[in-house]
Amino acid sequence: MRKPNIILIIADDMGYGDFGIFNDQISCTPHLDALVNEGLCLTQHYSAAPVCAPARAALMTGRYAHRTGSIDTLEARGLDRLRLEERTLADLLCGAGYATALVGKWHNGALDRRYHPTARGFGEFVGFQGGWNPYYRYRLDRNGSIEYGDRDNYLTDVFTDAAIDFIERQRDESFFLQLAYNAPHFPLEAPDAIAHKYTAMGFSLGVSLLYAMIEVMDAGIGRIMEKLDQLGIADNSILIFTSDNGPALGDWNGFSQRRFNFGFNGGKGNTYEGGIRVPLIMRWPDGLDGNRRSDEMAHFADWLPTLLNLVAVDAPEDLALDGVDISAALRGERGGIYPQRFWQWNRYTPVGACNAAMRDGDWKLLRPQIKEAMEVSPLDTALDHDIKYFPEHFDGVISEPAPERTLPEPPPALLFNIADDPYEQNDLAARRPQKAAAMEAELERWFLDVTGI
Repeated sequence: MRKPNIILIIADDMGYGDFGIFNDQISCTPHLDALVNEGLCLTQHYSAAPVCAPARAALMTGRYAHRTGSIDTLEARGLDRLRLEERTLADLLCGAGYATALVGKWHNGALDRRYHPTARGFGEFVGFQGGWNPYYRYRLDRNGSIEYGDRDNYLTDVFTDAAIDFIERQRDESFFLQLAYNAPHFPLEAPDAIAHKYTAMGFSLGVSLLYAMIEVMDAGIGRIMEKLDQLGIADNSILIFTSDNGPALGDWNGFSQRRFNFGFNGGKGNTYEGGIRVPLIMRWPDGLDGNRRSDEMAHFADWLPTLLNLVAVDAPEDLALDGVDISAALRGERGGIYPQRFWQWNRYTPVGACNAAMRDGDWKLLRPQIKEAMEVSPLDTALDHDIKYFPEHFDGVISEPAPERTLPEPPPALLFNIADDPYEQNDLAARRPQKAAAMEAELERWFLDVTGI
């Protein structure tokens, strides 16, 4: 019997409030809203990091990003790179006979062909290797051939077209397609007519552009679902939609991105719920009952072992994973059994007491950001821009040392009960000091383990 297809769709910086079904002020996601009702929606699903490169590394390997080498987004320093010895979900599925393709954003090795997606298990690649790309005047790698966009072609539509082309060509074979849209990540660019619809509703120009970018992506997802139906392979296809992290809420080039995020505290870049708790919708008619919501906790690292189990592909015995197989929970066969989960991210070298968190059942401990550990040097900001537009000018990563920094004492840890307080408004650390201390010790133990410090 033919193994199920897997279509893993990843948005970039999209939160709960960007769905019409979770935000009664907008209606920019009719196809995703329908998918929520048709499939299984996980309400306690977490990214592995509040920014994209580490999050994607964990998703691809089933391991915490610190173990993989992908600890930051800074491509010029190679900090986005997935170590060459790491094995990806694409590697494992390709080895089991799947046709594999990545369409869209990679960001687990922007420089050096050894880190190219086609060297990491993907048989085909149509996209870009770095963290962002213009939507009109883009630079696109199409299986090694470089093409440049103009004002007439919108990158989100280009990605949808490439995804549909791959699906059509592989209709008679089992395939794994990772479709990593860059919407709604900056730069804020969208078709004028769609953006004007949202400005007419009273939204700021920045937010209107964001919603328009999401609407175009949603329409593309609708086209993909229609194609699966036309080819008669929808029932045997595992279709997953998620986001790499929470929404960016700051300003971009003078445009505000601040918008509704379902009431969650924080956003992209921090380890509050708004930065790491992301939607996940899953539809697989042949394998899972639909029209359900589940509050079982899930983490990006869980998807590699889970998907391998769902399609009956054995993981190598020597593959050390942090994720767990949650397929029983997806079927509704298990409840309330959650392993501890951990997060930590800052710039350059990881700092364990900065921007870290852990979940232990309903409890969440959070170490706030240390401002000095989150700053990026002007050199790296400039290089980030140059790499996106002129990657051919870089032979490899830069050798300049990271900026020196003096860090103050970290702020005290915060403690929340997420079941009672999902919006993280009531710090319970002073009332539950023993619980806070025990979780702090566990968080420190985890950090030492994954970093090897």
